[in-house]
Amino acid sequence: MSEQRTSTHARDPRQNSLAEKFKTLSRGTEWQQVSQQQVKFDTYHPQGMSKVGDQLFLSSVEILELPGRYTERDDDNGSPGRGVGHLFKMDEKGQLLDEIELGKEAIYHPGGIDYDGNYLWVPVAEYRPDSRSIIYRVDPKSMEATPVFRVADHIGGLIYNADRDSLYGVNWGSRTFYQWQLTSNGTIIDQNKPLADRAIQNPEHYVDYQDCQYIGDDLALCSGVAVYQPPNASDLQLGGIDLVNLRSVTPEYQVPVPEWTDDGMVMTRNPFLAEERSDGLRFYFLPEDNTSHLFTYDINTSQ
Repeated sequence: MSEQRTSTHARDPRQNSLAEKFKTLSRGTEWQQVSQQQVKFDTYHPQGMSKVGDQLFLSSVEILELPGRYTERDDDNGSPGRGVGHLFKMDEKGQLLDEIELGKEAIYHPGGIDYDGNYLWVPVAEYRPDSRSIIYRVDPKSMEATPVFRVADHIGGLIYNADRDSLYGVNWGSRTFYQWQLTSNGTIIDQNKPLADRAIQNPEHYVDYQDCQYIGDDLALCSGVAVYQPPNASDLQLGGIDLVNLRSVTPEYQVPVPEWTDDGMVMTRNPFLAEERSDGLRFYFLPEDNTSHLFTYDINTSQ
């Protein structure tokens, strides 16, 4: 891999103001839904979303056979299941433009994705914790996917820090972050460094991160969900978005997202995307499986 990357994040002065606008949000913030666009293809179980120009990229897992029951005391849990990992390219009207399949054999579950200014970074893992993953780099124009390295854990999401050429992965439930320092052409520095030495424990516990997005200045937005089961009551879904400082790998600011679909799915259940606007922020959510809608919300932070 001899290509040289150009970091658009590091040169975009609006990224810092995106973080400052996010810090104005609170429990009392008014989330204004501006559109609900049906996606015109089967999305299966969406995982990550990124935007390149006016095109959206969506990672998803098509489950053909669920894996055997997993227990921490028994990692020989029978069948790993069967499935197909997908990366879709679509427009904002939900029209499919292109797609590729990612993964190999038991490794078929894509996670949250990120864009480094030139390439998309997509993790694909076994559908169970404490397993294995392949990290792919994908050209958004040609949709050519290159496996870059493997990880001896389930990587459920990636963040690419374009300012420091470093890649962060979160494992199953996002309880652990891993960090890989990369060269300018995308290869790993200290490839033989033990995985445990790359691990950083996540101090945040109220939601599990589903998808993350680097926004510059060593900061990332991570959305997630936690499902609670009160006795004699239906499940309660709690959604939120964190502003994570990658220098310390700790949440710098946390905001709940009290928005649900008509069926009761919290907006941050699956992938999300954030953009800065002149008067505030725009968020995209895709919480539903199979027959999905792209929900768009605007928040005015200029008031």
